[in-house]
Amino acid sequence: MPYILNVNGQLIDLSEPCVMGILNATPDSFYAGSRKQTEAEIAARADQIMAEGGKIIDVGAFSTRPGAAHVTEEEEMERMRMALKAVRSVQPDAPVSVDTFRPEVARMAVEEFGAGIINDVSEGNVNGAFGGSEAYTAGDEVGEGGCECPEMFRMVARLGVPYILMSVKPDIMSMMKAFAHEVQTLHSLGVKDVILDPGFGFGKTLEQNYELLASLGKLREFNLPLLVGVSRKSMIARLLGTDADHSLNGTSVVNTIAMINSGASILRVHDVKPCVEAVTIVKEVFKYV
Repeated sequence: MPYILNVNGQLIDLSEPCVMGILNATPDSFYAGSRKQTEAEIAARADQIMAEGGKIIDVGAFSTRPGAAHVTEEEEMERMRMALKAVRSVQPDAPVSVDTFRPEVARMAVEEFGAGIINDVSEGNVNGAFGGSEAYTAGDEVGEGGCECPEMFRMVARLGVPYILMSVKPDIMSMMKAFAHEVQTLHSLGVKDVILDPGFGFGKTLEQNYELLASLGKLREFNLPLLVGVSRKSMIARLLGTDADHSLNGTSVVNTIAMINSGASILRVHDVKPCVEAVTIVKEVFKYV
């Protein structure tokens, strides 16, 4: 559906798919080719994302891959500051998303570096798996004393930026039930722009990931932008009997299916140019549909 996303006053038209480039300021992200450690590497990656047709730079400083080392909030904050400083040195006006589940990291990124989107892979820390005491379960009611909701929800409302709400639910029905409650909560707090992410690879088996891919169109009922992030993930590598280094072709296929099945609004990828090319082809085909 047509949707205009306001990112720090920049309007991004999501009536056609938008490519978000991944920038990992981490030493242990699951795809080794995405790891950028120095300011020079980070700046070069930011330039590459935009030069290849990316519309949003998604910066992460905490790896959520299975078995990754725990990173303290202080260390994530330090990595994120270094990365955002490097990004802004070469791309001062580019729309930037920050991949974090920690409210204070989100606040710093927005207030100090003008980050325009919060990308939260924890669904507001709905199950407590990411630490902290602000977890809640879908179905909690809003009481007379205020909103029983995650700290991140309140922070996003305070910051006034778009929020990517990623599901950790295993199937489409439980996901939709949770999304309905969470979106209502976010809107009640004053969050205007909510982007839904079904969370491929998070809390799902291989079979559940592909069942979800086949059912993505059901999420259109929310009339909200949909982000799909499958880039080089194990759901592709395991099915094809390969690894992340050799999963680009599979990623392009899954992204194309997501665009056709659901009208995905944002594709979050490591490889920007191939994804932009896939978008171009899908757009051309849909001219004649």
